[in-house]
Amino acid sequence: MAAKTNKPKTVPGKAAGKRTVKKVKHIGLVAKDGYLEPFEEAIRGRHEHALYKIGQLTRGGKKTLEDFASGYDYYGLHKTARGWVFREWAPNATELYLIGDFNNWQKADRYKAKRIEGTGNWELKLPAKALKHGDLYKMRVCWNGGEGERIPAWARRVIQDEDTKIFSAQVWEPEVPYVWKKKKFRPVKSPLLIYECHIGMGQDAEKVGTYAEFRDNVLPRIIKDGYNCIQIMAVQEHPYYGSFGYHVSSFFAASSRFGTPEDLKSLIDTAHQNGIAVIMDIVHSHAVKNEVEGLGNLAGDPNQYFYPGGRHEHPAWDSLCFDYGKDEVIHFLLSNCKYWLREFSFDGFRFDGVTSMLYYSHGLGEAFCGYQDYFNGGQDDNAICYLTLANKLIHEVNPNAITIAEEVSGMPGLAAKFEDGGYGFDYRMAMNIPDYWIKTIKELRDEDWKPSSIFWEVKNRRADEKTISYCESHDQALVGDKTIIFRLIDADMYWHFKKGDENDTAHRGIALHKMIRLVTAATINGGYLNFMGNEFGHPEWIDFPREGNGWSHKYARRQWNLVDNKELCYHYLGDFDRKMLETIKSEKGFIKTPVQEIWHNDGDQILAFMRGDLLFVFNFSPTRSFTDYGFLVPTGSYDVVLNTDAVEFGGNGLADDTISHLTTYDALYVEERKEWLKLYIPARSAVVLRKN
Repeated sequence: MAAKTNKPKTVPGKAAGKRTVKKVKHIGLVAKDGYLEPFEEAIRGRHEHALYKIGQLTRGGKKTLEDFASGYDYYGLHKTARGWVFREWAPNATELYLIGDFNNWQKADRYKAKRIEGTGNWELKLPAKALKHGDLYKMRVCWNGGEGERIPAWARRVIQDEDTKIFSAQVWEPEVPYVWKKKKFRPVKSPLLIYECHIGMGQDAEKVGTYAEFRDNVLPRIIKDGYNCIQIMAVQEHPYYGSFGYHVSSFFAASSRFGTPEDLKSLIDTAHQNGIAVIMDIVHSHAVKNEVEGLGNLAGDPNQYFYPGGRHEHPAWDSLCFDYGKDEVIHFLLSNCKYWLREFSFDGFRFDGVTSMLYYSHGLGEAFCGYQDYFNGGQDDNAICYLTLANKLIHEVNPNAITIAEEVSGMPGLAAKFEDGGYGFDYRMAMNIPDYWIKTIKELRDEDWKPSSIFWEVKNRRADEKTISYCESHDQALVGDKTIIFRLIDADMYWHFKKGDENDTAHRGIALHKMIRLVTAATINGGYLNFMGNEFGHPEWIDFPREGNGWSHKYARRQWNLVDNKELCYHYLGDFDRKMLETIKSEKGFIKTPVQEIWHNDGDQILAFMRGDLLFVFNFSPTRSFTDYGFLVPTGSYDVVLNTDAVEFGGNGLADDTISHLTTYDALYVEERKEWLKLYIPARSAVVLRKN
């Protein structure tokens, strides 16, 4: 939104009758968007809350946030020079034991922890021979009125028994620690091109894939396709595979169903060696309810980590909501952020479920129609403070780190600088775009697609925030929803996606799949995201093994054989995606170039815009091709660098892309240094030209 002019205030001058004008100094968010001025007090209040909390946690600056967020070095199980030490925060416990393979899973005085006086912490010191690498263990926690087996909150390795399905922590202390080959790495962010992926479903085979298989089989594809960042889902340990990693139980443990911590480190290291950043989907918005595996009732107090009363459970997710007002919880979560950065060399995070964190209502049933909806008292200031601190910490640990917020309400300041009163995320997900494409495909005839509406939607973002644009993510691919390609072609993909067998529905789907991706990617102001396989139009949906499908992995995998088979049409889409990213990257400083509209005509369904020297032209009409369609552009010659209608991408090849296009003189526009560029634009196609 355009900023309103700040209203000056007048104050009495020294001379009688004279008044001097004093301009109000607004906080950065308000200075950049005057419509936020009525809410400046609330914005400042949230900012000051974060400053206060930082001062408190750092003891007035005597230490750093990074120093504070080192809980994983203290809590949990650690090998020491003399043996082992184990610590756990369990203020409600009356007794605490380690049980496991080493003591036949029985309580024994030798493995009984002692409460550290004056704290809620428990400590156990053991000789070196008391434990060994690979031992399984748990805590046996006693409290007034009960006791139970629990997995330590800070456990770094948790595995599930294949037969009993029981989860246990595992002593993990390899004789030879992983040695990083790529010691330093700096992500490429101009632009940030994210490949969203899931390790377990990354293979052709109907099984759970591994970190090593992903490194060897999938990563080379991502490198070849031109992405410069992978976003890994479901890294933190979760009891139920089908939760897609969203019901986390052990926040410091990399999911063992995919392999060892060293396997994950090797995957990240290999990605870095090939110039690929690696971020993880981090879940700090809620936790699994499970008491034995998770934090739900660690020591007889269900509220140890979570809000009490009506805010304890998430009404839609069947999970528990963290109490962001507790310093111990803040310590746990901030330490978790630092842990993944330091121990695994992740380059940042996509924070899941941010909307749920921001509002007491979790955003459920809210319309968010105006700015007043973000400052009406329904916001959780503790959660806002935590997210702000998390961003401060992450960038303190790694100034080049990437943080992305998955947030649907449009909260102002989310991806604005902390100094301006923002929460400090580098990017926010442009969640309006996939919703727009779904609505358009479902509800409008092709003849009713309006370029003006498309152009507005893909650029609908705050001027002071960078976004990650995308047509679809894993959300749209899950069972119960449909990917774009399936919405466009549906069952005809089974019968008409072999070369030579395509029908009109298949041709339409192939054409629009490319155009939708191109107009979305070409208008980014930060980054672009694609979910694994969607770049080549992976058919069907994602359905993880569950009782309702006979625990089948058939739909929880990626069929790479489809895009590899040159007799099928899938490779057209995969080849186009690769060329599209190559074209975008060919324009230096692409995200810094303004998106300059050249022309749109809803009647003709034509859209044209420029970014630097690249000219993007779209014809969304399903039936009308245009000859010598004129665009007023900077004077010069233009060469075609990408055409959705090219035969190599499954198009009709109706235009000659080998010729250079020269602009035509017009005396009216000499002073503007513009002339007419006349093009042949086939129906339902897009072309990208570069000015020479």
